[in-house]
Amino acid sequence: MKGILGRKIGMTQVFSANGNVVPVTVIEATPNVVLQKKTVDNDGYEAIQLGFSDKRAKLANKPETGHAKKANTAPKRYIREISGSSDLEVGAEVKVDLFAEGEFVDVTGISKGKGTAGAIKRWGFQRGKMTHGSKYHRGNGSLATIRDANRVPKGKKMHGRLGSETITIQNLEIVKVDVERNVILIKGSIPGARNSYVKVRSSVKK
Repeated sequence: MKGILGRKIGMTQVFSANGNVVPVTVIEATPNVVLQKKTVDNDGYEAIQLGFSDKRAKLANKPETGHAKKANTAPKRYIREISGSSDLEVGAEVKVDLFAEGEFVDVTGISKGKGTAGAIKRWGFQRGKMTHGSKYHRGNGSLATIRDANRVPKGKKMHGRLGSETITIQNLEIVKVDVERNVILIKGSIPGARNSYVKVRSSVKK
């Protein structure tokens, strides 16, 4: 399996050969560096660890600096693993030309944080009547069960934090790869806010 780390720049649109408008997400993926290579003998599985976006030496601690020095590079802000066997060695660079137009990829990112949200926004509950006399508008409703009404069961859908979760969207098509600008255009939207970090890897279901 192949993959690369990048930064979500935003969304725009391009025109296909037949004149249709295609919405795309722009991902900037400057050359990644292989920081570590996992093997079955040492780690029990095969993977490569990629680093993206240099971090100032002032902000890196000693373990981060020493880990990056083994690959002859600067400490990285975003580090993730790409599972599977690979011919790349520690210190090698991974560029956007790894992918080609028409390929399908899976993109993983952290969704936008919404803060504390009610049950209607978080879970799609139906609201109550908004008329006079009704005491149920946007509340959760009953929290207990008829059989065991002295406690709230575990996993009950209630209000709470919404967003800021790791989400993977599968089978997204690559519309264009710009090697000179280190940019990948992916059809459709991907999770995360602008300038957030994402992981792009080859699709596991295609």
